[in-house]
Amino acid sequence: MDESAGDPLQLHRAEPAHPVLLEQLHWLGVLYWTLDADKDENDPELEKIRKERNYSWMDVITICKDKLANYEEKMKMFYEEHLYLDDEIRYILDGSGYFDVRDKEDRWIQIFMEKGDMITLPARIYHRFTLDEKNYVKAMQLLVGDPAWTAYSCPAAHFEARGQY
Repeated sequence: MDESAGDPLQLHRAEPAHPVLLEQLHWLGVLYWTLDADKDENDPELEKIRKERNYSWMDVITICKDKLANYEEKMKMFYEEHLYLDDEIRYILDGSGYFDVRDKEDRWIQIFMEKGDMITLPARIYHRFTLDEKNYVKAMQLLVGDPAWTAYSCPAAHFEARGQY
């Protein structure tokens, strides 16, 4: 993606474009699936992934001005570059947005997510999230175990766990 500081709700494609293949994301530890979001949590494919990866905890968040308390503050927080010490798993049930992740050369990769997309960001990867111009997403959040939700702002190179990434 380009490095401009423009509106985060807009697509930030580098010119000339540098498409990123799923294999490249996988090399960074990012996993991606396309599921049938109309089946919601009753999708056998989702259940299979949850069992294989031990995603035992689940909830649903709706991000839009009318549904999320402290919307503006939360959107700024989501878009601030950070990392978690656990994997971050999101399944888009409706709406759309962007996850941005840093590659091994410290360049941003923008990942457009829409209904049916599920992504796992590995622990310790620098990332951020924003909605797109529709300003709406409903997402299932999945975790291994109970949620800790401790985000560490960048730089976080001092974490041993970041070094392991």
